[in-house]
Amino acid sequence: MTFVLGRRLDYSIGAGPIALVAFLGGVVGVVAAGLLEFDAMRSLGTLPMLGVALIEESAKLVAPLLVLLTARRGHPAGGLLVGVASGAGFAALETMGYGFVVLVRSGGDLGAVDDVLLLRGVLSPAAHMAWTGLTAAALWYAARRRTRRAAGRALLVFVLAVALHTTWDSVGGFVAYGVLAVVSLGLLTGFAHRLPHGAPGTAPPA
Repeated sequence: MTFVLGRRLDYSIGAGPIALVAFLGGVVGVVAAGLLEFDAMRSLGTLPMLGVALIEESAKLVAPLLVLLTARRGHPAGGLLVGVASGAGFAALETMGYGFVVLVRSGGDLGAVDDVLLLRGVLSPAAHMAWTGLTAAALWYAARRRTRRAAGRALLVFVLAVALHTTWDSVGGFVAYGVLAVVSLGLLTGFAHRLPHGAPGTAPPA
């Protein structure tokens, strides 16, 4: 969130909606995951991770889409910011769930919980936050342009996010995660760099 705000882009959205998006993104995403992912993993057979990725990436977009419907103007920078916020909220609650599961399975081993929290805390910006930020920005761009080409790009970005998410859940090891993190953060940074910046000396919203 701090990195995106530091780009000094044209956000046109305040701190209140951002906090609400982070909260809703976490709650809606985790609830949807809990209700739908078990059935998806049973019905998809050899493609359970694809179903999980589709569910989570769609659920994380609910809050940004609500903001887009109520926003006065859908600047892509605003979509980038609310997307990162929604991904952050989801990642926070999901990490709490993973930490609780590890705590119970390890018989109260706080060291094991610390390892999970540290790993997910480091990797979350390169996963949920980056993927949802990119997809939400593409959706806001499509809503502003209102062309088939922009809508097609938004769909492609969503497919890319689902593909990265599926790959992330399917592989293991620090090397694989490192490669995916570089790709995800590289896309996020490149997109933020290409967006028009505000006037020199202007500060980002509080």
